[in-house]
Amino acid sequence: MTGKVRLMTERRGDRELRAEAQSLRPTVLVGRDGVTEEVVSEVTRQLKAREVVKVRLPETPSGDRKALARGLAERASARLVEVRGRTAVLCRERSSIKGCDEE
Repeated sequence: MTGKVRLMTERRGDRELRAEAQSLRPTVLVGRDGVTEEVVSEVTRQLKAREVVKVRLPETPSGDRKALARGLAERASARLVEVRGRTAVLCRERSSIKGCDEE
């Protein structure tokens, strides 16, 4: 598979995941303390039950929510699909969803 075709396939998968996540409400809230072990274990638990999890991020002084979401995804062995405002979408590989490969 060429790089261009592979990239188009990955984007299509992300598009489907973002569409699925749009109707979801955030089920994990990251508090003032940031990404704690409790937050990571809750995200991991929810990802075992469903393919996509929406996470509400705190307001950060530096405004770098994408880095915070990347760190959470890495610690939860998930893939960051999107960060929009204060909301992040994470997914874990499942046979029923195309496009969400664990990194």
